[in-house]
Amino acid sequence: MAISAKAVMDLRKKTGLGMMECKKALTETDGDEAAAIQWLQETLGAKMDGRSDREAGEGAIAVGSNGNNIAMILLKAETDFTAKNDAFVEGAQKIADDAVSAAEGEITDASDAAKEVIENLRITTKENISFGKGVKLTGDKVGSYVHSNRKIGVIVTGEGDLSDDLLKGICQHLVAADGQGQWQVPLGIDRDDLPADQVETAKNAAVEEAAASGKPKEIAEKIADGKMRKWFDDHTLMGQVYVREMDAKKPIRDYIPDGAKITGYQKFEL
Repeated sequence: MAISAKAVMDLRKKTGLGMMECKKALTETDGDEAAAIQWLQETLGAKMDGRSDREAGEGAIAVGSNGNNIAMILLKAETDFTAKNDAFVEGAQKIADDAVSAAEGEITDASDAAKEVIENLRITTKENISFGKGVKLTGDKVGSYVHSNRKIGVIVTGEGDLSDDLLKGICQHLVAADGQGQWQVPLGIDRDDLPADQVETAKNAAVEEAAASGKPKEIAEKIADGKMRKWFDDHTLMGQVYVREMDAKKPIRDYIPDGAKITGYQKFEL
């Protein structure tokens, strides 16, 4: 059966594959486009299975939301070139949008719909594309921020009168809080979330340092209390100086309206 150039071009537009691959698929399936797509998936997919052990060290983070639900996923690729490809970015967004319907909490495996997107990307890019990880949160208010390079992202949930801009700003703050600059990686939202063992370790260190100063006991205790107040601020999201208002030098808690609160967050970084 003769395969027309138009049929080859139409299949190429739908699959993103080369002209020769598309023509061969149409030839093998007597010009049936749907059957040709299935043939390509089965044939090229089998070839890609042999590459599944290749390292996928690049990728993109995407966020999807719907009402009170928000999800974030990491889609992995072998090369930065593929991770920046429009089709790959669109695929990551489709998977993030699909993840919004998942159960709340950690997402360890891709859904059937996500697996189909991944399989198509594996075939068209000829790379080991894989689902890295995902998470879904729910809250009265939800917000997000994904950096322009799509290699770091944050989602946040809250309650009360929290504006979209404030939620985005808090996400941006969490991106900046990487432990390498001015801000420590928060150990919790506020004091109540801090691990008891780490609080105890910090307290003991503060007491020992204050005692070593040689000051009278009462003064040493006040020094230790001051050190712990700073430690709490440095290691809680609410206590850190807000990245958007550096000149004001006010902690994030001062920007949270009365009756409102941040209830959760997750950060992904590639």
